[in-house]
Amino acid sequence: MASLWMLFASFAFAAMGAGVKLASEFYSTSELLMYRGLIGTVILLAMVRHRGGTFRTPFAKSHLIRSFVGVTALWMWFFAIGRLPLATAMTLNYMAPIWIAAWMFALGWWTRTKHAEWPLVVAIGMSFFGVTMVLQPAVESQQWLGALAGVCSSVVSAAAYMQVRKLGLLGEPEYRVVFFFSLTTAVVGLLATLAGDGPKGAVFHAHTPYGLLLLAGIGAAALMAQMAMTRAYRVGKVLVVANLQYTGIVFSCLWGLLLWNDTFDWHVWLGVGVILVSGVAATFYNTRKTARGAVVKDTDPIASET
Repeated sequence: MASLWMLFASFAFAAMGAGVKLASEFYSTSELLMYRGLIGTVILLAMVRHRGGTFRTPFAKSHLIRSFVGVTALWMWFFAIGRLPLATAMTLNYMAPIWIAAWMFALGWWTRTKHAEWPLVVAIGMSFFGVTMVLQPAVESQQWLGALAGVCSSVVSAAAYMQVRKLGLLGEPEYRVVFFFSLTTAVVGLLATLAGDGPKGAVFHAHTPYGLLLLAGIGAAALMAQMAMTRAYRVGKVLVVANLQYTGIVFSCLWGLLLWNDTFDWHVWLGVGVILVSGVAATFYNTRKTARGAVVKDTDPIASET
């Protein structure tokens, strides 16, 4: 059952990405952030109040740091989705575990507290080879800005991931982490929108029934994905569940083919495959000693959407 929860979460995250790409034709990146955060905040507020939870926390500073890092990563990812094929943007976002593994390896090597695990080193190196294969068409078609945003998003996502782990070690529940992240996303998106982020100096773009449907779908898909992923990690084996998250790349390829008739040359598919395999390997080395349900200490699903 845990595997089914994770597959649903990956499908929902890919659906959210498709919704962002469709909605980027009508709204600026900051508007999408604002509505994404607003919908999540309202739904979580109602759910937590209904269940008698509390948003009081003694770790406000840690939440603030995590939220701003996460919002930065999410903004860059939304920006990349609007300018790259969906599968390309999703693949780049899934590089976060690679950056975490690279950071842990570099830190261990520098402090001489951890011996080099050469399979992990190979996985890290191969992932960068995969990125060059995936990004070649984007660079050739002058989409380098979106490509750069996608790569930077994965780097910052890794930093957000580490911050979420820290909050988990402090004993903060998942709903509180997600709530403050959603609230910060809404506030930052609003401020950026008021600052004039958008074409032709527009502040808020007019809504249409289709646009509202897309916004509602983005918020609902993101929240359902996070809830399903949390459930999967709670009841399943971390190694199996963590590796199943990479099916999101497959789902994004299918969305791209269905909605935009995206087609790629062989070297792009090779790059996607290399990144997928490298990510699975990095996840294996990061979580192979994690017991069933030990999410808070060693891994946390919330980080998968930064």
